[in-house]
Amino acid sequence: MKLYEFEAFPNPRRVRVFLAEKGIEVDKEQVDVPSGAHRTEAFRAINSDATVPCLALDDGTTISQCVPISRYFEAKHPEPPLMGKTPSEQAEVAMWQRRVEEGLMNAATTYYHHATPGLGKLEPFQIKEWGEKNRERVFATMELLDKTLADRNYVAGDDYSIADITTLCALDFANYAGMQTPDSCKNLKRWHANVSARPSASA
Repeated sequence: MKLYEFEAFPNPRRVRVFLAEKGIEVDKEQVDVPSGAHRTEAFRAINSDATVPCLALDDGTTISQCVPISRYFEAKHPEPPLMGKTPSEQAEVAMWQRRVEEGLMNAATTYYHHATPGLGKLEPFQIKEWGEKNRERVFATMELLDKTLADRNYVAGDDYSIADITTLCALDFANYAGMQTPDSCKNLKRWHANVSARPSASA
């Protein structure tokens, strides 16, 4: 089993944090995305999506995208549960995971690729207006999370979950891309300090 990643990117970090919470060690191979290594024929033979992270199983199966990879490890190693325990908890976690993935992670990534120099020569097509529109989505999602965290410790309820992992990595990336969490989002800042103190956050 091998996890293909580029350590500096936020999406591979999501999987590493998930694995760290589970206490799972997996061999990793770095794919130099900024140099275009993910677009080579050799890597496309592993993952036709040409994206990282990508998990290659011993039987030749490959799994790409953060949530499917995490779901595989959740099924193989159910403790501690990071995707909810009961059907209602699982639905709640899935709902928030999707909200933060779309409104924070994907929106911040779109802003970075379209409204900043991004990855330089790997950004041949940019629509600045679209990037700026997604910047608005980032701050709207921060405000939503701040309200949600007013009366709970974690994004999807009482327990730390994959929704918190995605939010942590997305928020850190948004801050890196120049979208700092507003001082008015005190609940979100409190939550960020708490989850950043977990040992897994440095994975």
